Amino acid sequence: MIGELIALMFLSRDLAHRKHLLVSGPGAYAAHQALAEFYDGIVEIADEIAETYMGSGKEIEKIPLLAHKGGDDIIEILQAHHDWVLKNRYEVVEKEDTSIQNIIDEGVALYRRTLFKLRRLK
Repeated sequence: MIGELIALMFLSRDLAHRKHLLVSGPGAYAAHQALAEFYDGIVEIADEIAETYMGSGKEIEKIPLLAHKGGDDIIEILQAHHDWVLKNRYEVVEKEDTSIQNIIDEGVALYRRTLFKLRRLK
């Protein structure tokens, strides 16, 4: 399941980057900046999770290539991805593996900061 978490974060990055390039209208600059911070940060977090996981002697069997099947509202997308991480984090990595759980917390915080900025800083 670790591969699914990383794949989801990669999908979040791709969708946020696309929206970053296409955002327009009122609040466009704030959204543009918030999405740039997100897509840069989430890939670093996914990389840290993968390296720390493998550094503990475990292997990542597969990182699937996920396809987006929903709408194009980036707030709804990032909220759904955030919710998936919260729901599945202890299936992905044992709760007691705090070194990786702490990095997952950083990812959750990044999703939340970005959602705050997209919703409130218009």
